[in-house]
Amino acid sequence: MEAIVDYEKLVRNKFRTLIRAVESRGGDKDDIALIRKAYKIASDAHKDVKRKSGEPYITHPLDVALIVAKEIGLGPQSIAAALLHDVVEDSDYTKEQLAHLFGPAIAYMVEGLTKIQGIFDTQSSSMQVENFRKLLLSISDDVRVILIKMADRLHNMRTMDGMPYHKQLKIASETLYIFAPLAHRMGLYHIKSEYEDLGLKYTEPDIYTELAQKLQDAEEDDAIYLERFSQNIESLLESEGLNYSIKRRNKGIFSIRRKMLNQGVSFEEVYDKYAIRVILDSHPKREKSDLWRVYSIITGVFRPNPRRLRDWVTSPKANGYESLHITVMGPEGHWVEVQLRSHRMDEGAEKGYAAHWRYKEDNSGNTALDEWVNKIRDAIENQGDSAVEFVDQFKLQLFSEEVFAFTPQGKMLTLPKHATVIDFAFEIHTDIGMTTLGAKVNGKLVPLSYEIQSGDQVLILSSENQKPQTEWLEWVVTPKAKARIRQFLRDQHRDEQDRGKKLLSRLLLKAKSELNQSTTQKMLNFFSLKNPKELFERFGSGQYGASQFRSFVQEEAGGFYQYLRKRFKPKTIALKDLRVLSSHIVFGPDQVLLEHRLATCCRPIQGDQIFGFVDKDGIDVHRTDCRQAIHLQGRFAEKVLIARWATGESQQFNATLRFSGIDSAGLIMKVTSLITKDLNVDIRALHIDGNEGIFTGTISVKVSDRGQLVELAHQLKSIKGIDRVEREINKVL
Repeated sequence: MEAIVDYEKLVRNKFRTLIRAVESRGGDKDDIALIRKAYKIASDAHKDVKRKSGEPYITHPLDVALIVAKEIGLGPQSIAAALLHDVVEDSDYTKEQLAHLFGPAIAYMVEGLTKIQGIFDTQSSSMQVENFRKLLLSISDDVRVILIKMADRLHNMRTMDGMPYHKQLKIASETLYIFAPLAHRMGLYHIKSEYEDLGLKYTEPDIYTELAQKLQDAEEDDAIYLERFSQNIESLLESEGLNYSIKRRNKGIFSIRRKMLNQGVSFEEVYDKYAIRVILDSHPKREKSDLWRVYSIITGVFRPNPRRLRDWVTSPKANGYESLHITVMGPEGHWVEVQLRSHRMDEGAEKGYAAHWRYKEDNSGNTALDEWVNKIRDAIENQGDSAVEFVDQFKLQLFSEEVFAFTPQGKMLTLPKHATVIDFAFEIHTDIGMTTLGAKVNGKLVPLSYEIQSGDQVLILSSENQKPQTEWLEWVVTPKAKARIRQFLRDQHRDEQDRGKKLLSRLLLKAKSELNQSTTQKMLNFFSLKNPKELFERFGSGQYGASQFRSFVQEEAGGFYQYLRKRFKPKTIALKDLRVLSSHIVFGPDQVLLEHRLATCCRPIQGDQIFGFVDKDGIDVHRTDCRQAIHLQGRFAEKVLIARWATGESQQFNATLRFSGIDSAGLIMKVTSLITKDLNVDIRALHIDGNEGIFTGTISVKVSDRGQLVELAHQLKSIKGIDRVEREINKVL
């Protein structure tokens, strides 16, 4: 016969327990009044509503509030919000009414809980990914929202026995996928462990039942041994006059299952199924030294396993977890894990971030939590197109082991295992990460792909000219670094597309065409590309340039010189007319007369061997012995034109000679007399410097062709004292 449950009494007892929990944590009269008021509103909103178990619905918000108060340790406002978390969804109360009754902070939390309450409706991976993103958004707005939601999910997991199997499987899968990683990262290890065990209970019920029974049997067999070992520890600590308490901790069933799978061992071969936890009553100023003292006392009697030492006292985890874990050989050859921590550390380990911040409802914060929330916000704001990849990366960071490294100034940074120096740079500041050129680790240069090891001292070398590269994505593991690099590359691609589109528009305009759908399609066909974005990006990044465009124009117009004729306004020249066009230059095998400029770097004159070079502003004519000739013809051969002087009567060209030698009286007179009288050449400028019997000089003249200039140089060298004469570009004549 089924017992009759007094539900009114059950509800009263839960509420009294909640009030006692608030009072035990220092709640005053105002806090108690707030809780009573919230309870009254919630009771009214859920009046006459039953859960599937038959209990009044108010038991659910009461249990959630108890988890928030006792197991997470949040303050009165959060407890009130937990009581009210289903009110807006299940009744006629509005956010505005709650804000009027309880203030904007509580109303905001209830609204946040309402927003994420209804999103867990499907089993598909894509929906779960979106759920995860929305949960992260709620964290970045107010951490209390997700903490209350985690309490809500925990109570739902504890009360799923009456649900259909398909709903149990859905909720359990979501819990393992989403909530367990968050609980781990926020330091709520006992909640994370319960999430995992209950998740296993409903996703693999047979395995869960088998392991639970084995653990119970093993605990009964080992209880006497563990009690005897604990008494040995107690005797050691009491002899030293230490104040302490000892707890036993059982490893979670899910964790045992994971270790069995990962290490390929049987249940009996999992040796850390239990742990002894020593909690010291120690002042914060002495707690570290006291813990190491206890470590010395215990390891002085029981042999430790150095490979199993975990020192999270000297270097706490990123979520604030502090504890010293040692594994020692107990009596009869059994390994036993011993966890050492202070009361303050134990509360932090039990309550995670909430214990450090405690959300005293005055917006006082915890630096570690603030930094983590900022990381979440950065990751969400820079989320790429692939939500699945975003969540996978974020979950990887939530669960990954950590390494600790230091800046040259001694600041310690916590990073996930396998993080590289680029991740380290982004952890310091985004601007440093974006301009990382290299790194020195422990004084030695390392590649950017170097993985940080705990204890490394890292000096980041940066340069304003450095930009993120595509291969960086293969080296970084932190969501922040990946998001920033991807965002930069996306922006870069867009910029390159814009530049490429503008460049093609200009090139087509000069070719007497325009960028439209027709010409774009022709270029896509010519270059064998898939879409216009790819075309524009290649031109904008410099992968394609004028030479590739010219090839396209040649294909379309029937040859390069036809393209040049269109661009540079040619004139048809009969062969008989070339004799009177000595001041002109003709280009190509067809001797086309095109607009051009004489290059100022080598100043070609009639008779010099020359070539044409096409740049964005027109055609420049260079001497073949110009100092830029090798560079231009070697690197940009497609821009080089055949060129030659038209024969016939000549005109005057400006040219400059440089000469040097031993100074002597009347030298200037000899030079000027030779040039003006003997050779009948006009002097434009003359300059001579002498120093300690040695002179150098330059003379600018007008000549009709190269032959006249060569003759002038030869005559100058015949003057006594002049031993060297050269053209302006250092070519000896």
